Amino acid sequence: MTKLNNFYLDMHEHYIDVPYYGNSRRIRVLLPKDYNKEEWATYPVIYMHDGQNVFYSKEAFSGHSWKLIPTIKNNTHLPKVIIVGIDNAEEKRLDEYGPWITDSAKTPMFANAGGDGMEYGDWVVNYVKPFIDSNYRTKPQKEYTILAGSSMGGIITAYMGAAYPNVFGVLGVFSLASWFSERDFLRFISHHKLADNTKVYIQVGTKEGDDTDAHFLNDMNQAYIDCSLNYYQSLIKSGLPMENIWLRILANEHHHEKYWADHFLEFLIFSFADMNL
Repeated sequence: MTKLNNFYLDMHEHYIDVPYYGNSRRIRVLLPKDYNKEEWATYPVIYMHDGQNVFYSKEAFSGHSWKLIPTIKNNTHLPKVIIVGIDNAEEKRLDEYGPWITDSAKTPMFANAGGDGMEYGDWVVNYVKPFIDSNYRTKPQKEYTILAGSSMGGIITAYMGAAYPNVFGVLGVFSLASWFSERDFLRFISHHKLADNTKVYIQVGTKEGDDTDAHFLNDMNQAYIDCSLNYYQSLIKSGLPMENIWLRILANEHHHEKYWADHFLEFLIFSFADMNL
């Protein structure tokens, strides 16, 4: 274990075996202020996909992180929380975050992308979360377990929330890329109901498309909006109370960490509202 210090926030670094790829993966754990002094305290946990993009802009794919460290440090009114950043699989990112093989690729390069997301979800639930709960003072119950991600991280978040409704109590679905396999995604969501007290935050911009997406669909800006609306409607049809869902369609916002970071504080406030802490 490597220990880093971010002023008054400690970060621990671990490597956990990934059996389906036969390697290990970096997991970083950001602890709340005074974690080592408040030995009596337990904390909610936020699990984040694309861990390389979560903490530091210097290692983020776009050069801009989610800014979680300054967000936590600058908003001391928030409840204290443990944040777990799970690195992505780099060149296998699309495979690992796609529960189903894509049905929308326009080029042979991506024709067989996806299909490993179910194994990834099982790994997070049955390897990563038990490791975190065993080694840190967490509140392990569903209502205190938050899962969040963007783009392909959004589709795997929505999938895992539905596949494991008794594990995750809050879902943060940013810029949902369910167009990757929309038919299978919507079929799965419609047949796997979330618990009634689950909370879901859905955020999408009106200018989401990027160069990579051009390998799949033409009008990606509209596709992202449609995906978020379809997901929202599926949750409503499944019986999830409307007050448990916050859908945000944000004008002129792009597919970029800057915009996910800009609204992460609002997501945290939504997540912690009504949480018994």
